[in-house]
Amino acid sequence: MLRIRLRRVGKKGRPYYRIVVTERRNPRDGAYIDGIGHYDPMADPPVVTIDAPRAVEWLRKGAQPSDPVRRILEYHGISAQTEPDSADPELESAPDLDEAVAVAMEGAAQRADG
Repeated sequence: MLRIRLRRVGKKGRPYYRIVVTERRNPRDGAYIDGIGHYDPMADPPVVTIDAPRAVEWLRKGAQPSDPVRRILEYHGISAQTEPDSADPELESAPDLDEAVAVAMEGAAQRADG
């Protein structure tokens, strides 16, 4: 059975993950079939990059996402029913995060002025 899951890379205390498609029995950091994205939880806000058409393709082939990857995919609106052409080829960050950063920057500017 194929799984879409996180593969940890990076230094001790500085996790960085690749979103990969692998056989379920392979170890967490072992061999994988295809890399479909990256996840950096240490960035503020966390950065997720996903190749949406490839993710949809693997979901349609029957790959099952792990729970963390399922949450990431749902947040970005990717599921097996998503049309590959309608999904953005590269998702850098969600619009909500961009809006939140803009509001935070506005608030910081107002506090600095006042």
